[in-house]
Amino acid sequence: MPKVAEIMERDPVTVTPEDSVETVLRALRDHELPGVPVVNEGGRPVGIVTEADLVMVDEEEDLRLPLHIDLFGAQIFLGPVKRFEERFRKAIAATAEEIMTANPITVDADADVREAARLIAERRHNRLPVVEHGRLVGVVTRLDVLEALVSEE
Repeated sequence: MPKVAEIMERDPVTVTPEDSVETVLRALRDHELPGVPVVNEGGRPVGIVTEADLVMVDEEEDLRLPLHIDLFGAQIFLGPVKRFEERFRKAIAATAEEIMTANPITVDADADVREAARLIAERRHNRLPVVEHGRLVGVVTRLDVLEALVSEE
């Protein structure tokens, strides 16, 4: 069984936490990517920005506050506010750090391709950052993993 390092895309496009949302959008568009890892100055993945992080759909488009009642001048929310706060933060985000999904799931470069397949299937990700000693060295996609598994049979 091949290792992830043998099938991964090396030197992936990345952004930094300080990069603007416009820079992230440009990277995704220019390289026709569905997502991009966010790496710190040490080259470690600290987040990932995907198309899903950039698009608000359905009922979330207008960022309605959760249902609430006014009681003695205070608003009492009848539903969870956390989801609204997260969507609002992303809606007004100016940097990659504000819009990214932090602490991305990663796979080691020396891991078996089956391990990458398991992570992709369990987490329902299309792309996984590949690390070596904690530093980003590549990206492996669902298609890369499927092709490797099929070629093994």
